[in-house]
Amino acid sequence: MSRSYLRKPTLPSSQSITTRLGTSGSSNNYSAVDQGKFVKLIGESAYGLCAAGDRIEAVITAVEQATAGGYSIGSVNEWDAVMVTFDGLQATPGTGAIAVGDYVVCGTVVARGTDLTAPPKVCKATNQPGATVTSSDNVVGNINAAIAKVVDAQMNSLFAWRVVSLGSVGTGAVGTVGLIARAD
Repeated sequence: MSRSYLRKPTLPSSQSITTRLGTSGSSNNYSAVDQGKFVKLIGESAYGLCAAGDRIEAVITAVEQATAGGYSIGSVNEWDAVMVTFDGLQATPGTGAIAVGDYVVCGTVVARGTDLTAPPKVCKATNQPGATVTSSDNVVGNINAAIAKVVDAQMNSLFAWRVVSLGSVGTGAVGTVGLIARAD
């Protein structure tokens, strides 16, 4: 029996990696409520929570109660599909819709130590990989702005999470739930 939309697998399909989480110090420790949040590489063998607009590098899959060298220890997954809540556009979070195939960045963030009450939020990246970038004229400032857009789009393709399902609602509207996966 086929489904009308893609859903997240019930078990991880790729292996998570064990890493340090956050920065050293007991006031910076992570806990089980931080599982499911988006992270990025912040230092030597360490991942920290993404801020709104950051490229997503991985999702926390487990947090150990023990620490090592003052760091929380946990696991992150860089490849499995993730259920998310759509949060609009990167330039104007909370407004706009997301479509299948759109590349996304981290949306509004739930703080460390606070439980997720819904899947983590994502926004449609402003500069989509493969989109045409033009300059209105050959003024240096406009050309530099166009080059910056191309560089941002290329960076979004390096950490390329994109929408693969709009979920049961199927609109991509703010507050609806869908599925993202890492593009190869």
